[in-house]
Amino acid sequence: MQVLQGSLVALVTPLNEDGSVDYDSLKKLIDWHIDEGTNGIVSVGTTGESATLNVKEHLDVIDFTIKHVGKRIPVIAGTGANATNEAIELSQEAKLKGADYVLLVTPYYNKPNQSGLIKHYEEIANKVDIPQILYNVPSRTACDLKPSSVEILSKHQNIIGIKEAVDDFQRIRELINITKISDDFSVFSGDDPTFLESMSLGAHGVISVAANVTPRSISMICRNVLNSELNEANNLNDINKNLYKLLFEESNPIPVKWMLFKMGLIKNIIRLPLIQLDETFHDEVLSELNKLRLI
Repeated sequence: MQVLQGSLVALVTPLNEDGSVDYDSLKKLIDWHIDEGTNGIVSVGTTGESATLNVKEHLDVIDFTIKHVGKRIPVIAGTGANATNEAIELSQEAKLKGADYVLLVTPYYNKPNQSGLIKHYEEIANKVDIPQILYNVPSRTACDLKPSSVEILSKHQNIIGIKEAVDDFQRIRELINITKISDDFSVFSGDDPTFLESMSLGAHGVISVAANVTPRSISMICRNVLNSELNEANNLNDINKNLYKLLFEESNPIPVKWMLFKMGLIKNIIRLPLIQLDETFHDEVLSELNKLRLI
């Protein structure tokens, strides 16, 4: 199993004008990320529009990504669902296709309690023998996986980490304490604006939206932190702070797909019910992309 740390891009799913997946652009994005130093690719996570791809598309994108990456870097397949059986089926298929890891978002909309969450994740881990990363993002799911539940789940041999998107350093410290009890458990930040601080506290990396547009910078920041070069990491991170803000002015992945379009990397297509970036943000985004020499 390939080591998982550093900059893991939550990769967008490029689309054609007719709404189909743009595999030519996806291939180019994958190669670009590997050349720029990205340490791993999350295929069809939230940023990859998992909520609006049908099951066949979802699995086809994962399959294409795994094949084109060709073990050059790890591939983490987004296989979470609000139905436990569906998450099991998606995870089984991702394993068969050769994914290195799966990423399992908390069940959205159902609002299970902590006991339900534990049983949900244990059921998946018992049924599918593949390294699994929990994903907690209550701002989007209305469901919060508490550190006490994560500690219980970390004891399962197939559950090897968590992507935590709550901006709370006390929580990050609690999760990092779990890694001290279990050497085989890792913490990944899911929040671009605070990932440097989380890594400084001991997180192993970031699953990043910003890495879509500035992969070399995010990878270098991660490398600096892991090498205890915090001054260099902070200096690089300060350059990106306005970018982090702009990436979440509207629901992800609206801003990041518009940025990539302006960078000439994908077409300006996103699936309903999301729509293209509102014009009120265009000038500021273009100014920032120019400032960072991305266009």
